[in-house]
Amino acid sequence: MNGADVLILVDGVAVGSQRGVTFDEMTAERDESSKDSRAKIVGSGRYSATVKLDALYVPDDASYLTLLDAMRTGTLVTISRQDDGVETEEAAALITSISESFPDQDTATVSISLTISGFWAAVS
Repeated sequence: MNGADVLILVDGVAVGSQRGVTFDEMTAERDESSKDSRAKIVGSGRYSATVKLDALYVPDDASYLTLLDAMRTGTLVTISRQDDGVETEEAAALITSISESFPDQDTATVSISLTISGFWAAVS
């Protein structure tokens, strides 16, 4: 799938000049082993999910300013995943980091990391 087919929206506004996005979902393992056996027995622990995205740095982009404000105030935002123009999932998220990069003689970019609060929910 072409990366342009996946788009992140923040409070309904598309992240401008998005270049790439990574979705990670994890389940922690819970050790349920006992002394009766040498074998490790595991069960599922906490679920967590993160989103990392890269975009061109556009200082007056509405979604970038929303993300920056939300990170600085500790406010959750609603993010949506859009595949081929159709919203498929949404979740509340906390912005955990924003990094701006201004290389010499190259394109300025911004990298944003978000942690999902709860679960992703299907959009019907």
